[in-house]
Amino acid sequence: MGQIKNHEVEELVQNGIVVTSVEKVLNWGRGNSLWPVLFGLACCAIEMMAAGGSRFDLARFGYEIFRPSPRQADLLIVSGTVTDKMAPLVKRIYEQMPEPKYVIAMGSCAISGGPFVDSYNVVPGVDTIIPVDVYVPGCPPRPEALIDGMLQLKKKINNPNVARLMENV
Repeated sequence: MGQIKNHEVEELVQNGIVVTSVEKVLNWGRGNSLWPVLFGLACCAIEMMAAGGSRFDLARFGYEIFRPSPRQADLLIVSGTVTDKMAPLVKRIYEQMPEPKYVIAMGSCAISGGPFVDSYNVVPGVDTIIPVDVYVPGCPPRPEALIDGMLQLKKKINNPNVARLMENV
């Protein structure tokens, strides 16, 4: 079967028919219904909870279902200081999540160890344990910053080719 020409696509759209690929539809669904796992380590967790509250209303973006089990979630928000003792648990939770799975590092402690990086028991960034998709800087970051981070993740999910190009820069 040959390629569809632009005028044929325009005619289909005018008749109410949408032309797309299955991958684009799946990415649209994934990006608009992220289910984060409940996982807070320090003060950033309070800001994460505030983002889900009525004042900031994370639910308006379709992200309201914080799951208690990693097997039901597709997003891990690491919010707070990761210690050497907690690192294997973070990795275990990540490994228990089904594919596709995403990670947001929230706060300077999760990103780089924060003010505690010189301590003997603090991991210098969660990206040394698991891959991170989006970094939300701050100490602690405001709920609006987390919402922006989740919207950045949504863009990354909806446009995987653009995201791959940005990672190579």
